[in-house]
Amino acid sequence: MHEKLIEQFNLRSRLRFNIDSGHIWLGENRMLMFHAQAFGALRKELFDSLGAKRAKGVLLRMGFASGRHDAELAGKLSNQLNAYDAFQIGPELHAFEGLVKPTILDAKIDWERGTFCGEVLWENSWEAESHVQHFGVGDDVACWSLVGYASGYSSYFLKRFIVFREVECTGKGDPRCLIVGKPAEDWKFDDDYLDYFRPDNVECKLRQLQEDVRQLKATLSAQQGPGGQLVGNSPAFRSAFDLVNKAAKSPISVLLLGETGAGKEMFARWLHDHSDRADQPFVAINCAAIPHDLIESELFGVQKGAYTGAQHSRPGRFERANGGTLFLDEVGDLSPAAQVKLLRVLQTGEIERLGDDQTRKVNVRLVAATNVNLQQAIAEGRFRADLYYRLATYPVTIPPLRERKADIPLLATALVDKIAPTYHKKIEGITDRAMQALLAHDWPGNVRELENLIERGVLLAEPGGQIELEHLFASGAPGNQHGAEIGREGFVADLAESNRGRLYEALLDEGFDLDAHERRLVELAVRRANGNLTHAARLLGITRRQLAYRLKQDANAAG
Repeated sequence: MHEKLIEQFNLRSRLRFNIDSGHIWLGENRMLMFHAQAFGALRKELFDSLGAKRAKGVLLRMGFASGRHDAELAGKLSNQLNAYDAFQIGPELHAFEGLVKPTILDAKIDWERGTFCGEVLWENSWEAESHVQHFGVGDDVACWSLVGYASGYSSYFLKRFIVFREVECTGKGDPRCLIVGKPAEDWKFDDDYLDYFRPDNVECKLRQLQEDVRQLKATLSAQQGPGGQLVGNSPAFRSAFDLVNKAAKSPISVLLLGETGAGKEMFARWLHDHSDRADQPFVAINCAAIPHDLIESELFGVQKGAYTGAQHSRPGRFERANGGTLFLDEVGDLSPAAQVKLLRVLQTGEIERLGDDQTRKVNVRLVAATNVNLQQAIAEGRFRADLYYRLATYPVTIPPLRERKADIPLLATALVDKIAPTYHKKIEGITDRAMQALLAHDWPGNVRELENLIERGVLLAEPGGQIELEHLFASGAPGNQHGAEIGREGFVADLAESNRGRLYEALLDEGFDLDAHERRLVELAVRRANGNLTHAARLLGITRRQLAYRLKQDANAAG
């Protein structure tokens, strides 16, 4: 069955090695290759530092998580299998990963009712070998992470809590390792075995505190509205955030500089939310999105009868923001006339509605933003120098996302948590390969582009699943580096040869015509060699005489 499954699902082709980038992939999951001795030393340290009971629990829960990950992978491989054959992929994956060689001795499964009883023989358990090496043969079983794996894998497939227990182990002198599994409620435990599946009390309390903090943050975020929370911890982000933080409690005007989509409005909202004006209005206007002939009325308001169609007086954004904060986005696109009026407001604290000669006092904290080089605009006569110096009292440059890539995992996770509820979905995060693709992208659209991709990913991901690489990029992932496969003989293939193999597979999928492809390759080689048959033959790896013969055959076939 082992070779049959390996062959049927082409597991070897799903395991990719890319030494240049330092990645090993099994499907969407990043894998690690450890020295068994080094991992055994870590295992020993867990026993020495935590004590036997807590160490066993940590190992079992770690294995449980690993089993669930492999069960997800097996589920994706098993579309054309019956349920039992699909379930058997798990033991094959366990062996494939070099942990143990399992053989299912007995399995009574009712998929409809969710009942299960299984018995599995283990050979060559790395964990039993390591335990004996470090502690000698003892009185207890040793394969805790492997038992956790079997429990996690089976629980995922059966959609209920399946508990495996090791009943024989070479770590305690038995001739073999043997495990038995069934639903938790069917066991008659006379000890505290189930406690190993539960986090320690201290850990439970910490997790509860973390959950309380998460819920509090979510509540505050909902109260603040969209963009009310800044996320990041990279040096570039911290530099910008520290400047904004120092200005928050002061009345100083702030000029936010940065590329489109870098998050300037989010910084502006944070400034307002953490200022003394937080309980007053936050009003935003995108100066580039409003025609020049309307921007003045939008900013300063309109008096009834000011122009044809002005049937009612209405306040502008300055009046609506009175007492609070006005955010002028893309201020570099203001018309010359609007610039003059804006400068006057900043100098006097007074505004005049369009068509009115009455002045109105306003108390507004101004935050402006632009992606335009204002000094260059001044030199070209497109922006007033005196207005620039009024606005640029306290400039803060928001770094583009490509300069703060260390923040991408934090941002992506926060965006999943924000977006998933709007689609009534629970998403279990982002796969390793998908996250690597996000980190490899150049992000010309910055945080806004990331938000759009995450929303696409949430929409396409399965409920309860993870966002995968194919869910994110409609036109293929940027910087998606494939790795070399492992061949039938167990050796890692050459990367160039592996790439050629994928090319051949793609050609076969399209419907392959060998003669047609050979003719096209010959024509291409001759073209590249500018008609020099000797050079063309060298490109094709054949002799000049062989090439001439093929060309003659093609000419005869065409004639």
